[in-house]
Amino acid sequence: MNVRRIVDLSVPLDESTQIYPGDPEPRIRAAARLEHDGFNLLSVQIGSQTGTHIDAPYHFSAAGPRIDELDLGLFAGPATVLDVRDAGARGRIGWDLIAPYADRLQPGVIALFNTGRSAHYGTPAYFDNPYLDADACRRMLDLGVRTFLLDAPSIDETPDSSHPSEGFPAHHLIADAGGVIGENLCNVEAIDFEPFVCCLPLRLTGADGAPARVVAIDLVG
Repeated sequence: MNVRRIVDLSVPLDESTQIYPGDPEPRIRAAARLEHDGFNLLSVQIGSQTGTHIDAPYHFSAAGPRIDELDLGLFAGPATVLDVRDAGARGRIGWDLIAPYADRLQPGVIALFNTGRSAHYGTPAYFDNPYLDADACRRMLDLGVRTFLLDAPSIDETPDSSHPSEGFPAHHLIADAGGVIGENLCNVEAIDFEPFVCCLPLRLTGADGAPARVVAIDLVG
């Protein structure tokens, strides 16, 4: 196998990284500088869900595996890109939008959602994300999908004063099935090949999730 192309699906991680409402603000500062200390070193303070990241089941299930306890096979595999942009802002991603891809969804296949929301990253409109319907989520799990990645801040509706929380149903369903969720991806629209995706999170001991460098790889040969 040869690598023909790699598409980076990760947002930059710095102090301007947009965070989910209420999450810790990232603080990334110089701890040592080449001109003073002979080397460069950063001090990095971030939340476990900062930037492009992976949720472990423990994020929503006290009995669920933590990020460092999961099978690494969840974080790499062939992916199917699901174009669900028709759901629109705060729209429900129902089975009608998933069904055209159902024959490609099976155990070991990563579901990679193109919601179109990453075009609004860095603005308040980013949080008007579409969300995965509970029934559609169950059907995907029944097909064997255990890795759900999307270019949006959450797989569930992001609550605000006009949209109270519905209890994060997709998060709970996926956690209960031992699956993982990757959020805050970007550049999904640039994938014009059958991708092999790697979404390896940092090995944070006992954590609910961790930042990840997510890439789509065009393999040939």
